[in-house]
Amino acid sequence: MNENIGVNAGKIWQYLEQNGESKIVRVKRELKLSSCELYLALGWLAREGNVAFCKKGFFMWVKLV
Repeated sequence: MNENIGVNAGKIWQYLEQNGESKIVRVKRELKLSSCELYLALGWLAREGNVAFCKKGFFMWVKLV
C-alpha cells in the first residue's frame, strides 16, 4: 500500500506540473483515483511541503509549491 501512495503522489505531481492549479475533484476524476488513494497521496505531498491548498467557492484547489 505504501508504494502505491508514492506512485499516486507522483501521478498527482505530474498532473499539477502539466495543468497547474486544479480542483481536487478534477484531479481525482482525471487520474481515476479513489478518494482514499487521492487523499493519502495528497497528504504525502503536503507533508513534504510540495503542495498547497485553497478553497475557492465550494471547491478545494491544489497547486504545487
